[in-house]
Amino acid sequence: MVSQTIDLLKNELPIEQESLVLPEDVVTGLVLVDIINGFCTVGAGNLAPREPNRQISGMISESARLARLFCEKKLPVMAFLDSHHPDKPEDPYPPHCIAGSDESNLVPALQWIEKETNVTIRRKDCYDGYLGSMEVDGSNVFVDWVKNNQIKALLVVGVCTDICVLDFVCSTLSARNRGFLAPLKDIIVYSRACATFDVPPHIASNTKGALPHPQELMHHVGLYMAKERGAKIANEVSFGAPNKP
Repeated sequence: MVSQTIDLLKNELPIEQESLVLPEDVVTGLVLVDIINGFCTVGAGNLAPREPNRQISGMISESARLARLFCEKKLPVMAFLDSHHPDKPEDPYPPHCIAGSDESNLVPALQWIEKETNVTIRRKDCYDGYLGSMEVDGSNVFVDWVKNNQIKALLVVGVCTDICVLDFVCSTLSARNRGFLAPLKDIIVYSRACATFDVPPHIASNTKGALPHPQELMHHVGLYMAKERGAKIANEVSFGAPNKP
């Protein structure tokens, strides 16, 4: 039944995805959203997968590949890490990714980026990395990162496609449209390096407070909503020759 629903949804709400070549002469920034143990490592916490998951494993592999490419080219990378104070719950979700716990740390495949000089780590205590970058003095670490690096294109990957990735993309698109992020022009979501979680209907019906969250369906919805707001959706990403004048 779920597979039929997904097929129907994809037919009714198709997503045109691009094979994207990033030109070498345009500063592109990479944003890694919440690729941490508490969301991605089997058994690591309340919101971690209970068993190996192909979509999540593929997301980690592609994100690590891109991070390596960006670091080799010394291009700017920002990693958002969900990190919550134990006394400030994030309803409707159970306690997760508590600050100082291993849940809130990068997955093993990405821990090496913490030592890279082109990488900015930002711990956040909300879904949206844009809002989670705000400081008490009104400044915004993400906005400053874009401007200081003169980023013209943003490549976004991570989890969850329909929650933290989507919220960040929507806020960033709105800020770009308001002129707060010059010279940023394009926000690209790389579908193969995004993932979400899976709660089948039969599991949700037996879990107090849980809502069904079929993984493939909600992944598609997240990508569709991002594209509807103005993001580009790519299913292939590579670096190419500089743009011709």
